[in-house]
Amino acid sequence: MQKKTDLTNGAIGRQIIKYAVPLAATGILQQLFNAADLAVVGQIPGDFGKSAMAAVGGNAPVISLLVNFFVGISLGSNVIIAKAIGQRNQKVTSKAVHTSVIFALLGGILMTAIGELIAEGVVRMLDVPAEVFDMAVKYLRIYFLGMPVILLYNFESAIFRSCGNTKIPLAALAVSGVLNVILNLFFVMVLGMDVDGVAAATVLSNLFSAIILFICLVKTKLEVKLTPKQLRIDGRTLLNILKIGVPSGIQSMIFSLANIVVQTSVNSLGTTVMAASSAAYNLEIFAYYVMNSFGQTCTTFVGQNYGAGKADRCKKSLKMCIIESYIATAASCGLILLFGKNLLSVFNGDIEVINTGYIRLEYIFFAYIFSVPQEVLSGYLRGFGMSMIPALCSVFGICGIRLAWMFTVFKWYPSFTTIMQVYPLSLGATAVAILIMTLIIRPSKRFAVQQNAQ
Repeated sequence: MQKKTDLTNGAIGRQIIKYAVPLAATGILQQLFNAADLAVVGQIPGDFGKSAMAAVGGNAPVISLLVNFFVGISLGSNVIIAKAIGQRNQKVTSKAVHTSVIFALLGGILMTAIGELIAEGVVRMLDVPAEVFDMAVKYLRIYFLGMPVILLYNFESAIFRSCGNTKIPLAALAVSGVLNVILNLFFVMVLGMDVDGVAAATVLSNLFSAIILFICLVKTKLEVKLTPKQLRIDGRTLLNILKIGVPSGIQSMIFSLANIVVQTSVNSLGTTVMAASSAAYNLEIFAYYVMNSFGQTCTTFVGQNYGAGKADRCKKSLKMCIIESYIATAASCGLILLFGKNLLSVFNGDIEVINTGYIRLEYIFFAYIFSVPQEVLSGYLRGFGMSMIPALCSVFGICGIRLAWMFTVFKWYPSFTTIMQVYPLSLGATAVAILIMTLIIRPSKRFAVQQNAQ
């Protein structure tokens, strides 16, 4: 049964946990798609397995760049729908739901068309080693074919999150995640495929989860019910979604764009470092999704309470999200570091791959000290519809610093450790910038003054 969740009343701390835990689990399951791909191809005997693993992992920043842009736009849908729910405006809610679904499909189709044209050029730009190049292109082309259903799932998830329901997207992804692992094993171990098998498994699994959520939206009794006959784009609603979503998408892209430059530097250090970095990324991202879930939680809580005219609960949501995010992130990072080398060996048993991967984990998890306030404060500002500020801070603080570092310091000292040092530096600078801007703007106080004046 799909229960309505009212985020404008009740104990905030407990509600945040109930909302964030399924959201974090959903992100982790999504990452397991790629982790399962790496784990399966990494077990192919000999150097071919290491090359296949590098081909899959080397594409991660490009895939993130494209997907994260539209996931960022889906946050615009989240904010618009959450605010409308807080205002009890069913008409606006319905328009936003139907517009979001159509936009996701059309955006996915466009990205498939563009992706197929640029796939080979993108892989060449990443400076992928010759022995990995053909497999990397093949994996990326197949992945691009799945963009419509991948984006559809993410927008459908954002729609459910906006009304306080994070359990339905988790359930859909859990089922499709099991399907992904089964298909990976079948395509690679039974049919003898390599990266094309794991890419096809990922696309088919995303198709399955997108269909499940579509059916749930049609049958739900919640405010976000979908009626297929009403599927059309409302111009004004789309504009409002894009005003919030595009800067959020740009902010997400900035991370990925900077990471493409970083990945190019990693690739220049050889296949072993590529494989190690890919394996570590697929572990560290689990902790990232735990942390990121509280940023997204803050967006939805602030959005609904902003719509309901409750400035006090907006500030309390920010405070509790930061506290609970630090606790949950520290626990997840600690567990991964404790079992890090054993977990890295699941992807590849080469001792050099394991040790290099562990170095990455240490640097990235230290940087998460700064990522927590950066993620939550960004979510807080987006909840008020102020998504341009965190986007601009990310452009200069993350992209700017990482680009400058790679083209100067890394050129002088080309090592894996040099690459890793830029993460705490860039994230720390961005967190400070967003904090300063939040203190200057003080959106909750400004909103409270507006409410009192009315």
